[in-house]
Amino acid sequence: MDEKKRVLIVDDEKNIVNILKFNLQKEGYDTLEAYDGEAGLQLALQENPDLILLDVMLPKMIGWDVCKKLRETGSSIPVIILTAREEEEDKVLGLEIGADDYITKPFSTRELMARVKANIRRSAMLLSSATAPGSGEQMIASGDLSINTDRYEVSKKGKLIELTQREYELLCFLASRPDKVFSRTSLMEQVWNYDYIGDARTVDVTVRRLREKIETDPANPVYILTRRGVGYFFSSQH
Repeated sequence: MDEKKRVLIVDDEKNIVNILKFNLQKEGYDTLEAYDGEAGLQLALQENPDLILLDVMLPKMIGWDVCKKLRETGSSIPVIILTAREEEEDKVLGLEIGADDYITKPFSTRELMARVKANIRRSAMLLSSATAPGSGEQMIASGDLSINTDRYEVSKKGKLIELTQREYELLCFLASRPDKVFSRTSLMEQVWNYDYIGDARTVDVTVRRLREKIETDPANPVYILTRRGVGYFFSSQH
């Protein structure tokens, strides 16, 4: 890679940090390390790394709160939650507060590195497209919803809507292909950039969060609809 990408590791288990640091550096990444939540949040805000690997059970401030406070500052740094807990609620909570993904300990180093690479690549592509000069603003408009892909902005009835990076990507992907139904697996591959089957629950939670932000009545959506047993699509009928 031309310029080394930096990954912030936030975990209170020194052996885990050392393993992650070794493997990341072997792949060409620079690393930053923090062993408690407060230090992790401070480093994230000061150093603006390209990605954060964030443990849940941390001293001083738990991972959920670190992620939540980071998102409240407007930061869109990709966050992968590291959790030793198997409960579905824990995974869903991480996605709902703005994490991009989670991986459960013990994890496969190969799988973790694939996710790190995919998230950093996607983030870099978004930044590149947002800063590249364009010939006029590129807009996707449907009903009261407008997406300005040059400015990376979404608005409804002229009012800006705050979306996470993942929510924005999913909305743009579906809205630019109206009425075409995509399975969860297909969305994982094309929006999440994972070349393996991830957890479909990740897609469901992101769709739910997105509906809560763009739909007047999230329980009866008009933009992002479900084709039962198949997947999701963006409706052109409003």
